[in-house]
Amino acid sequence: MRFRVDQSLPFAALILLAACGGGAIDSTPALAAGGQGPAGDYPVVVGPAYSVGGTTHTPVDTMNFDTVGRAEVGGEGGSTVTAAHHTLPLPSYVEVTSLDSGRTILVRVERRGPMQSNAAIELSPGAATQLGLVDQTRAAVRVRRVNPIEPERALLRSGQPAPARMDTPKSLLGVLYRKLDTQEGVTRPAPDAAPAPAPAPAPAPAPVPAPKPDKGKKPKPVPAPVPAPAPKPAPAPAPAPAAVAKGKFVVQVGAFANQANAKAAAAKTGGSASMAGKLWRVRMGPYASEADARAALAKARAAGYSDARIQRAG
Repeated sequence: MRFRVDQSLPFAALILLAACGGGAIDSTPALAAGGQGPAGDYPVVVGPAYSVGGTTHTPVDTMNFDTVGRAEVGGEGGSTVTAAHHTLPLPSYVEVTSLDSGRTILVRVERRGPMQSNAAIELSPGAATQLGLVDQTRAAVRVRRVNPIEPERALLRSGQPAPARMDTPKSLLGVLYRKLDTQEGVTRPAPDAAPAPAPAPAPAPAPVPAPKPDKGKKPKPVPAPVPAPAPKPAPAPAPAPAAVAKGKFVVQVGAFANQANAKAAAAKTGGSASMAGKLWRVRMGPYASEADARAALAKARAAGYSDARIQRAG
């Protein structure tokens, strides 16, 4: 028995394939506008190298990115707290600190740029407002990549600002400004020291009138004045007993699954390691004031623990 072959089947298959084609596939990755949920941060796009004003920028996924430079305010992003960066992956999250005020905010990097200059970062109008740069076109800033918690990421993805960070202490701002000056080749003159007040002139001794000699008698010699005995120095006051500082703040350096790593971090930062559940927690402190806690936080971050945070002791 022979089966009849329908010669039109190959043509029908071609028509079906053409109908399913739908055009060429765009291989260029792009960020979804206003992506919601954790999936809105993925996939992370690095991208190829490109040039701006004769300078070649090569995007790279650097987790411990930390630099100082100048921030510009761009026109993109509107009221969202977002930014453009030359090399960080898209999206990324950074803490931007104003070196003039110490204010620090969390920003979502989701664009390439700036494309008209080699500024360190280009902030959206919303990010510039939160950082307090409304009247500045190029501001001195620190840009540090961080890994924020999901609720803060969700706020930025939805166009809302995340809570502001603690202000950076003035001592660290001075260090960062000197780093920026070295980077830009600027030498700042040291502030002139106020001249010490001239000592008041010692009062002239009152003249001692010479005695009038009696007639016919030899004048008696005037006895030399006897110097007054030097006053005895007052006894030094007893030192006041040192006040016992009540530790209100601690610096959480990190949590480690390995005890040896926790003890190494504690030795490096001057903190202490303790067991908390299944993890080893390393803390510095407690500290009586927030200023002391900020100084310890700067020390921990300088030692390489960029996710260190200040917490209330409890």
